[in-house]
Amino acid sequence: MKLPVIARIAAFATPLLVAGLVVAQTSGGIQSLRGASVDQELQPPEIYQQQEGREVRNYRQQPPVIPHSMTQYQIDLRTNQCLSCHDWSNAGDRGAPTLSMTHYLDRSGNQLDTVAGTRWFCNQCHVPQADAPALVGNDFEASSEMR
Repeated sequence: MKLPVIARIAAFATPLLVAGLVVAQTSGGIQSLRGASVDQELQPPEIYQQQEGREVRNYRQQPPVIPHSMTQYQIDLRTNQCLSCHDWSNAGDRGAPTLSMTHYLDRSGNQLDTVAGTRWFCNQCHVPQADAPALVGNDFEASSEMR
């Protein structure tokens, strides 16, 4: 009983496969995502420098952007080098802004002495700011401008 079903599926799928191959062959050459042939040498894109200073937030509860480079920062399961400056116990000595108290709350709302595991990976919400062109168009307006 299974053999006739498989034969019908094969009889139906084979013409579709052949038609798909014909369309693929006649649709033209393959386009490269980089916009050039494989053997063509391209100039590397410009490297954008880190902006210095604090950036104004665009809406309430927006995570602040990071005003310094993070290229040498280690953030993994055991180490978070952001905390060497921004933890409440070190921020005063380092002149860095302290973490919000929400970073010290667990999922049940209990106050902790260390950063909660849900807030450990800083770059999930906070990103370094750079003076780079937008990758896509954007007509975002800050909430204070919408009136």
